[in-house]
Amino acid sequence: MKTGIYGGTFNPPHLGHITAARAVFELLKLDKLLLIPAGDPPHKQLPAGAPSKEQRLQLARYAADALGLGDRVEVLDLELRRTGKSYTAETLEELYRQYPGSEFWLLMGTDMFLTLQAWHEPETVLSMAGIAAFGRTETDTEELFSVQRSYLYKTYPQARIFTLTIPGVIDVSSTELRDRLAKGEGVNLLPPAVYGYILREGLYGTHADLKHLTLEQLRPAALSYLKHKRIPHVLGTEQEAIRLAERWGGDVEKARRAALLHDCTKKLDMTQQKELCAHYGIELDALEQTALKLLHAKTGAAVAADVFGTDDEITSAIRWHTTGRANMTLLEKIIYLADYIEPNRDFPGLTELRRTCYEDLNAGLLMGLEMTITEMEERGNPVHHATLAARDALKG
Repeated sequence: MKTGIYGGTFNPPHLGHITAARAVFELLKLDKLLLIPAGDPPHKQLPAGAPSKEQRLQLARYAADALGLGDRVEVLDLELRRTGKSYTAETLEELYRQYPGSEFWLLMGTDMFLTLQAWHEPETVLSMAGIAAFGRTETDTEELFSVQRSYLYKTYPQARIFTLTIPGVIDVSSTELRDRLAKGEGVNLLPPAVYGYILREGLYGTHADLKHLTLEQLRPAALSYLKHKRIPHVLGTEQEAIRLAERWGGDVEKARRAALLHDCTKKLDMTQQKELCAHYGIELDALEQTALKLLHAKTGAAVAADVFGTDDEITSAIRWHTTGRANMTLLEKIIYLADYIEPNRDFPGLTELRRTCYEDLNAGLLMGLEMTITEMEERGNPVHHATLAARDALKG
């Protein structure tokens, strides 16, 4: 198995890291990529006020998610757990024990590649892993790369070296990026979920008021709660909510906020959901005690109100977006249907349902509820009483 190893402080991980890692992964045809945040980097000192080890680990996880490689990318905390300097030679020795039989490749940028001979035990590093070094453009790296390749091959005959240029890679200094974040800039250089986590944690001098975020700030903050594969659904729900609100005279901004937050606890398992229920004093009926898919609406509404200060109307729309209820408000109907018919959905009857929603909102809502009830019954699953009540109220 060909395994890439990408280490660094990731303080913070940005789109330059993402672009380079993905390019090397594809060009080397790697089977797996390991992201390893450094605990105590030997080549530089972490600046004062840097995120904690736990926070940098979480930032790396968001970066790994943004790569879109699924379970082919993994974030390891072995250097964060280790005491003393984070030497690559020691990391490789530990990885050899964890991943026996792997063919390792170290991913690194220009600066690291050009100083490789000054690392701790470079001969150990080069005997245990190939080097995959990347630069921004051919003009500013290839001449340096060729000299360094020749030197390393001559000095360490066992070396395996692969160099490439990535013209599209974003060239940004982490120091510069941290300074820009403190000024409210640099957002375009980060994966959205990474920036959202930075806002939520108040890292790098951001100090955002989570209860009064603009929509541009709320979007990445909300996305930082999601698994990467759910992001298109939530963004699609936001766009559908805008269209429905405009069509039926709803509050567009409230619709967008509710749509962005409606799945904020969706990724949690049953134990985590019930812990949130206990924390917020949420009561569960008999069906909800065992039906995981029903819980995120309740816990998501509680988190939205507590963390982001959503008002009662938005909170209620999140609360009822899964089951619906009798006599729903306009915003509740919009979010329920936006979640149902957003552009990424695909199921039999969807075209007719979408058309109906824009012709007669209540007729579309009734059709969606009946489709849900039919599907649940065909699968032999119980239907929540609130869904039945919503249908019966619309039928009079």
